[in-house]
Amino acid sequence: MTNKIKSAKLPSGLSRRALIANGGALVVGFSLSDALAQAPEAPPVAAAPPPPLPGSLRVAPMIDAWIRIDAAGKITVLTGKVEIGQGVKTALRQVAAEHLGVPLGSVTLVTADTARTVNEGYTAGSQTLQDSGTAIMHAAAQAREILIKIAADKLGVDAATLKAEDGFVVAADGKRLGLGELVAGDVLKVKAEPATASKLRDPKSYKVIGKSVQRVDIPDKVTGGAAFIQDFRPEGMLHARVVRPPSYGAKLASVDTARIETLPGVRGVIRDGNFLAVIAVREFQAVKAMEQLAAAAKWSEQPTMPEQASFAAWLPAQDKRAIPIRDVKGDAPAPAKTLDLEYFRPYHMHGSIGPSCGVAQFKDGDMTVWACSQGMFPLQDAVAQLIRLPKDKVRCIHLEGSGCYGHNGADDAAADAAYIAFKMPGVPIRVQWMRADEHLWEPYGAGMVMRVKAGIDAKGMLTGWDYEVFTDTHSTRPGGAGSTLVGQSIENGFKLPAPQPAPQPNGSGDRNIIPPYKVANLRLIHNFQPHMKLRVSALRGLGAYSNVFAIESAMDELAAVAGEDPVAFRLKHLVHDARATDCVKLAAEKFGWKAGAVTGRGNGRGQGVAYSRYKGLAGYCAVAVEVEVDQETGRVRLVRAVAAADSGTVVNPDGIKNQIEGGIIQSASWTIHEQVSFDRTRVLSRDWSRYPILRFSETFESVEVHVIDRPGTPFLGTGEASQGPTGAAIANALFHATGQRIRALPFTAPRVKAAIGV
Repeated sequence: MTNKIKSAKLPSGLSRRALIANGGALVVGFSLSDALAQAPEAPPVAAAPPPPLPGSLRVAPMIDAWIRIDAAGKITVLTGKVEIGQGVKTALRQVAAEHLGVPLGSVTLVTADTARTVNEGYTAGSQTLQDSGTAIMHAAAQAREILIKIAADKLGVDAATLKAEDGFVVAADGKRLGLGELVAGDVLKVKAEPATASKLRDPKSYKVIGKSVQRVDIPDKVTGGAAFIQDFRPEGMLHARVVRPPSYGAKLASVDTARIETLPGVRGVIRDGNFLAVIAVREFQAVKAMEQLAAAAKWSEQPTMPEQASFAAWLPAQDKRAIPIRDVKGDAPAPAKTLDLEYFRPYHMHGSIGPSCGVAQFKDGDMTVWACSQGMFPLQDAVAQLIRLPKDKVRCIHLEGSGCYGHNGADDAAADAAYIAFKMPGVPIRVQWMRADEHLWEPYGAGMVMRVKAGIDAKGMLTGWDYEVFTDTHSTRPGGAGSTLVGQSIENGFKLPAPQPAPQPNGSGDRNIIPPYKVANLRLIHNFQPHMKLRVSALRGLGAYSNVFAIESAMDELAAVAGEDPVAFRLKHLVHDARATDCVKLAAEKFGWKAGAVTGRGNGRGQGVAYSRYKGLAGYCAVAVEVEVDQETGRVRLVRAVAAADSGTVVNPDGIKNQIEGGIIQSASWTIHEQVSFDRTRVLSRDWSRYPILRFSETFESVEVHVIDRPGTPFLGTGEASQGPTGAAIANALFHATGQRIRALPFTAPRVKAAIGV
């Protein structure tokens, strides 16, 4: 018996020790079931966590939060993102139509509205398609399959024999059911499943995705229609203007409002601490009253800002928190040649063509705000705190603004309107900023200093890369009332929350700090400086433009030291990334790159190239440019630009080209013109004459964009992919044209003239 026990296969968890005792004799009366009952239980096996839902389905997993179909077959797609000129009103409709199997024209899109849509935070970082587009794609595909199963039951056929097309579910025999016939009850009020459960359309069968369909937002914009919040005119609306202080930190010492209150059309003057506003029936009346109110106000000011002339040296010397981003020590030969370089970027404006505007109405205890903010839900939080209402009593609805590019004055104008409307219940209040308001009070893109120490070996390979960036915060977006000007200005107001850096991989001032190139030794430091002297926040790309400018300028300088062509030098350091290589090669090929552009020729005409992958995880973009430099004046003429972009699956090719082209032109303006001017007390760039931007006559004579489509791959984002490479490519072309390397932006005619010694 003992031998049988020894040779028997025992149940899991039952040891022989439990069965054998007393020299191996089986315990009489002790059954196998008794042994099993007394054996210690095996620890439970932990269940594997469910796979995460794709895109923004993580924050709103119900399908009907994204896709709604009524009994008449009307299809509504909802997104928490907003249209700010990037074409998402069109692209998101394309994604939904493709995976629902319906005509594009049958889809209506609702953008961010705190009473209707999902909270997707900010529309920023080129993440709309990555987040919202991915969520809508999977929600639409799963909704389609739900409706196909319902149709199969109705028709008494196998669901596998049905297909969704043109707004119907169609059987093999031609019978069809409209989607509206299949949505009785809450059939789409179900939780989405993981991506593996989505039957996405085969990219080979796409009918809508990948097509350059006409953007739905363009017609009103080019025909003078009601396209922007600046055109919004609710019935009974009054106009308000805010009198801003002349400088940061200025205190309102005194103001006599009595005469202003008697001016034609004036309905009231509000003074609360340092906040001063006037309300009138007609807009021109509000403007005239504002001018007289501003003349009557007396302010006390203090010099709080550094000297602009020495700002590039002043900035790195300020208090900072050194944040290590990467520290890698690898095997590499001692460098044969090294470079120690410093680059500079000044403060930049958003420069919105249409000054910011906000409309609000406080009625029956509820506040409604119409705004062109990039974050309607964070704005809701800020307004609720500002006027001390429960959050569910504040509704924020997005309307497009004429110009955006990050955190401009839109949130402030909306908060101004909400605060004034709260003081004047019942009527809509429209606050339209003036040009000087926008220029002087919008949050700027922060100034930056970038330092690079790099070495190459005898074969021209990178041996080490030591990089530090010095900059203050790149985001003071609302999330509380203290992020708004009115919140900071009123008596017993709110303090600006302590600025914080954003973590990698998105980053903030350190965005794109990680070079895309293969290098053995790598040290990267983000010197975060939270003590802002000028008001700053998110400007398109955050630190990416400046970091790519520095990295790609340094790569060109290293190529020159190595005696190698700049394109070839990049390619041999990108062998680990086939998609990056494809971008650089395509841009060079389409540009007609002339190999051998190693050192500056100094004949006044030059070519330059640069590459980056936005944030190291989004869209790929390479840009090659040609410039001409007037040797007498130093003026830079932009001749042509050629870009290659890879954004994964291409939804609307024209939309991607629009974004890359727009980024190239905006970056060119930053690179050769733009910088905020200031003295110790005031910002001086109060109008376009003192903050010049690129004119139509100055832009590239031609811009080509070549899009690499990779159907079925994830959406990567495009809106901020080309700014960094463009600025660097211009810098590199300028060196090729003049033989002089200029490392401080912008490349104004006086700066270039001084560099080339004419």
